[in-house]
Amino acid sequence: QAFPLPSLPRKQPTVLVACGPAQNGAIGLVCARHLRTFDYEPTIFYPKRSPDPLYRDFTTQCEKMDIPFLSYLPTEVQLINDAYNAVVDAVLGAEAEVGEGREPCAAILATLKHIRIPIVSLDVPSGWDAESGGSGGISPDVLVSLAAPKECARRFLGRQHFVAGRFLPYDVQKKFELNPPEYPGTECVVAL
Repeated sequence: QAFPLPSLPRKQPTVLVACGPAQNGAIGLVCARHLRTFDYEPTIFYPKRSPDPLYRDFTTQCEKMDIPFLSYLPTEVQLINDAYNAVVDAVLGAEAEVGEGREPCAAILATLKHIRIPIVSLDVPSGWDAESGGSGGISPDVLVSLAAPKECARRFLGRQHFVAGRFLPYDVQKKFELNPPEYPGTECVVAL
């Protein structure tokens, strides 16, 4: 529900969605579906697909929406810069169970570190520790925190930070002492 963001203009609606094998990759697949619904042209790079049935269902839904999947990520960053308006980083998330040094994530992050087009990271920028922040990870232009900003968001220096997660139950908010922002009207995303 965090997309489309005002930071993604429709004049060039092409978006590359880079998905990792864990939970953040599944969120990337859902993001690609939403982008397609709002007339963007997402392309997905999902090199290590999860065997989880829910993730397979997300993949099937994307395929049925005619969202193309890349078989490889070009290492020539100029090809990515020329072909896409933005990249959605859904490679590694807060769970970070797949370390940056492991393939295929290491190669994806090495490429994303050099592109010039905007990067929109979902929840935690890939290569960042969810608590301490970034050192050697990517530097996104936009961060979309899911449910609530993680501790690492304090070190985010990009242009825009959004929170998507109006759906948090009150007992969870109380337990973790969260103070969610006010969401205007029926919006599910708010800029911080």
